[in-house]
Amino acid sequence: MGIFSVLVDAPAHSGLVGALDYTSEAVLQPGQLVRVPLGRREVLGVVWDASSSSDLQPESLREAKWICPDLPPLNTPWRRLIQFTAQYYQRSPGEVALQALPPQLRTLQAEQLQRRLNKLQKALPKPVDHGVTAWAPEPTPEQASVLAQLAQPTAKGHTHLLFGSTGSGKTEVYLRRMQEVLASDDQAQTLIMVPEINLTPQLEARVRDRFEPLYGAGCVVSMHSGMTPTQRLNAWLAAHWGRARIVLGTRLAVFASLPGLRLIVVDEEHDPSYKQQEGARYSARDLAVYRGHLEGIEVILGSATPSLESWFQSRPASEADPGGRYVRLAMPSRVGESVLPEIRCVDMRLMPKGTLFTPLLLDAMRERIDRGEQVMVLLNRRGWAPVLMCADCDWKSQCPQCSTYRVFHREDRTLRCHHCGLTHRVPRHCPGCGNLDLGWQGRGTEQLQAFLEQWFAQDAHPSGRSYGVMRMDADSTRLKGSLERQLSQVHAGEVDVLVGTQMIAKGHDFRRMGMVVVADPDGALFSSDFRAPERLFSLLLQAAGRAGRAAREPGAPPAQVWIQTRQPDHALFAALRRHDFPGFAAQQLQERLMAGMPPFTHQALVRAEARQLNDALAFLNAAREQGLDANNEHITLYPPVPMAMQKVANAERAQMLVESNHRAALQHFLALWAHTLYATRQQHRSVLRWAVDIDPQGI
Repeated sequence: MGIFSVLVDAPAHSGLVGALDYTSEAVLQPGQLVRVPLGRREVLGVVWDASSSSDLQPESLREAKWICPDLPPLNTPWRRLIQFTAQYYQRSPGEVALQALPPQLRTLQAEQLQRRLNKLQKALPKPVDHGVTAWAPEPTPEQASVLAQLAQPTAKGHTHLLFGSTGSGKTEVYLRRMQEVLASDDQAQTLIMVPEINLTPQLEARVRDRFEPLYGAGCVVSMHSGMTPTQRLNAWLAAHWGRARIVLGTRLAVFASLPGLRLIVVDEEHDPSYKQQEGARYSARDLAVYRGHLEGIEVILGSATPSLESWFQSRPASEADPGGRYVRLAMPSRVGESVLPEIRCVDMRLMPKGTLFTPLLLDAMRERIDRGEQVMVLLNRRGWAPVLMCADCDWKSQCPQCSTYRVFHREDRTLRCHHCGLTHRVPRHCPGCGNLDLGWQGRGTEQLQAFLEQWFAQDAHPSGRSYGVMRMDADSTRLKGSLERQLSQVHAGEVDVLVGTQMIAKGHDFRRMGMVVVADPDGALFSSDFRAPERLFSLLLQAAGRAGRAAREPGAPPAQVWIQTRQPDHALFAALRRHDFPGFAAQQLQERLMAGMPPFTHQALVRAEARQLNDALAFLNAAREQGLDANNEHITLYPPVPMAMQKVANAERAQMLVESNHRAALQHFLALWAHTLYATRQQHRSVLRWAVDIDPQGI
C-alpha cells in the first residue's frame, strides 16, 4: 500500500495546516478527490502529493478511498493557485482548496457522483459546426484597434487594463476576443467574471446568444452563490471536464477548475465586491491576474473607472519611470451616435430643509418621461429612513446588538438592522416616554418611491396610463426571479422612474434612460476611509453611464445627470462634470503618495472580536508587543483601535494596521508572526474570533 498526502478542510488554528498522510491500495495521482477518515467523520480530501516522506508504517495510517475513477484530477496550475492563495492570505491550503469546490461534492457518495457524471456525459454540447456564424455588430474603429492590440504579444506580459467610457462597447470587445480564443483551439475555455449576481442574467443572455449557435447548448455555465447546490455541482463538473467552453461567475469562479483556460476577463474590475470578506479574504481580481501569470494566458481587466491600484500598474513608461506591469488600452468614445450625458450639480443649501427633490428637477423629470424616456433615481440607502426617532425624549431606533440604528421600513412596518439582521415591529409609542408621535430622520429608497408615486399621480401620462415608479434594491429583489422580472419591465418600457441603490448603477444597458438623478451623495465625501472618494467617484460615473446610451433623435436634448449636493464646489464633482477620470486619478494618487497609502505601500489588518472591547484590544496589544520585538525595520505596527462600527451582533470589534513599503517584507513578517498570533490567542480566551486581512479594502 502506498502513502499519499491529502489536504482536508481544516482551518489554520486547528493545527492541521498541511497535508495529512493516508494509505491507498490504488495508485493515486495529485489532484484526485478522495474520501478520508478524519476523527470520527469521513470527509472529502484532495490528493496533494503522490508520495510522502513520512517515516510512519502504512499499517499505522488510515486508508483513503478514491471516490470516482472517471473524474479527472485537478491539474497542477489549479493546485499552485490554491497554494499561493493560502500562503499570501495567511490561510491553510486545505481550507482554501475544499472551500473552492462545490459543497455537494462533500456529501455525494461514489455511486451518486458516477451517476451524475454519466448524465453529464449524455448531455454533451453538439460538435462545433464551423459553417455556423453568430451575428455580431460591426466593431467600431476603437474596438477594432483594441482587439488588434490584444492579439499582439507585449513585453509587459499578458495583463491588459481596458479603460473604456460607459457605453463604449467593452462587453463587445470581451465577446469578440473570447470568440477568437475559442476558435483558435477546440479545447480552449474562457472565464468571464462579474462583481455581483444581479449583473449575471443580462450578461449571461448575451453570451448565450453569441456562443450557443457556435458551440451548442451547455457551452456556457454560470457559477455564483445564488445557484442551488445541484446547479453549482453540475456547472463545476461541466467546466472541470472541459464540456463548458465559457464560465461566467462571481468572485468564487476564479477557483473554477478549467483545464483548457486561455482567457480571463474581469468586468468592472474596480468593484470592491471582488474582495471576499469572510474566511480566506482573497481578492478575486488579484488572483485572476496571478492565475493568468501562472498559466501564461491573457487577462483583461475592464472598467470605466479602474481601481487606482490597476490604474497605477498600467501607467505608461517614461524616462524616470519604467511604467506599470499592465498594458493600458483606451476606448474613450461611446458606440454609435450616443454621447456622454451632461452633469450638473444642484446646490441643496438653497433649498428648505427636508427637500427630497427640487421643483425644477421634478419638472425636468416629467419632461423626460413625457418624451418617452426613463429616469433613474439613485440613493444608496434602503428602507424608508435610516432612523426612527422621538422628538420629545430624543429616543432613536438604536440596534441593541450593534453600534448603529435599525432602519425604518414602512413597507412592512419593521425596524431592521442591516448588519446583524435583528428585526422588530415598529412600536406603537415611544419606548422612552410613551409619545405616540414618532418621526423619522433621513431618507431611503422606499421614501423616494412613495414621494414620486404621489407626485406623478397628480397627472396622467400622455399615453393615458399612470406613471410607473419602481424600486429596485436588496429588499425588492430578494425573492427568486424578482430581479429578472424587474429588469425585463425596465427594458420593456413599463417603468418611467426607476428608484434604487448601487445595484442599478453599473453594468446595465438601459436604452431608454434619459436622465439620472443622484439624491444624496454627500455622506461619502468626508468618510474616514481613504478609499471613499475613489468609490464615490466610481459610483457616480457608473450611474451617469446609464443615461443616454442610445442615439438621440435630431433636436432632442442631451441626456443629463442631476446631482443634489450641499458641496457643489467640491473637486470631486468638478472632475465628474468633465468626465475626467484620469485627472481625478492623478490627483488621488498624488495624495496617496504624500500620505504613504496604497498602492505606494502595502497593508494588512488584524481584526479581533470579543464580548468586551478591552479584551479585543488587549489581545491586539499583546500581539503587537511580540511583533515589535521582531525589530523589523520595514514593518510598521500601529496601535490597535476600535473599528468605525465598534459593535456588530453583540461582538465588540477592534483592529490593528500593519504596513510596509515592501510586499515581500510584509509577507515574510506575517508568516513568522502567525505563530505569535495563535499563541497569543490561547492566552486570551475571551476573544471570540480574529482574522488577518491582507490588502484590506476598508479601514
